[in-house]
Amino acid sequence: MTTPPALLIAGHGTRDEGGAEALRTLVRMLGDRHPDVPVAGGFFGAPASPLPLDDAVDGLVARGATRLVVIPLLPAPTGPLPDALPSVLERAAERHPGLGYTCDAELGPHPKVLDVLERRLDEALAAGARRPEDRARTTVLLVGRGATDPYANAEVARAARLLWEGRGFAGVETAFVSQAAPDVPAGLDRCRALVAAASSGRPGRIVVLPYFFFPGGLLERLHLQAEGWAAAHPGTEVFGAEAIGPAAEVAEAVMERYRATVADAPLPGDAACGGRAAAEDARGTDGTALRTAAAADAGER
Repeated sequence: MTTPPALLIAGHGTRDEGGAEALRTLVRMLGDRHPDVPVAGGFFGAPASPLPLDDAVDGLVARGATRLVVIPLLPAPTGPLPDALPSVLERAAERHPGLGYTCDAELGPHPKVLDVLERRLDEALAAGARRPEDRARTTVLLVGRGATDPYANAEVARAARLLWEGRGFAGVETAFVSQAAPDVPAGLDRCRALVAAASSGRPGRIVVLPYFFFPGGLLERLHLQAEGWAAAHPGTEVFGAEAIGPAAEVAEAVMERYRATVADAPLPGDAACGGRAAAEDARGTDGTALRTAAAADAGER
């Protein structure tokens, strides 16, 4: 029997132990459900992570893995990074001669991820969250990490549109914790205007929804920004939702992507990383963006 490629889940670097434990939980969940597939996970892009991606690769190789399918567990591309995913994987291949890998695109707004986001909204709103009249007076602020790359930020806007379609909310606006506009207070201002227009005399409300897979410093910063705005606007109800986390739907989406990658492509020893987080846009001397084909496809510190 041919040994299947190992599954390597790559999160965007966090120094937060809570984020690391969330990824460990997801890895355990996948291992329990799919014992035939070696699986590990770690973070790239941040020094001193409690769960480095290098260690995850080394552990899979120690278990006999010679081929890896790398799934970047990112809601959107990261933009340029000092230590991006391709660099981490290239170093791993140098440490382990003969190691092959294929890197897929970011998980992004997969339908199963959107289902979890909807559940996080309902959990934040508690009782009555799914009644049409309650949703009609609710505006959502979907908050991404923020990047200097406009393509990365556009992916958050795409997720917001997909979340809004058919779910009955008054609107889904976007904001970013850093590096991009609108920031969280400006996004809440826009939501407040929508709430006033849509509530028809009933009290409106805003749900601040993190577009992060894992808890960590960014989530804490987001909560502080939202709490500060809410304190300055006592007439508006503001609810804070939790991060996506290691939900069963996320595990299903990761395995779905893994299976599709294994079925569609061989794993040569010099495979290049396929996602936009892994193959960052390069810019030539004439200012023209040079993008890979995978970069046209559609974290957390």
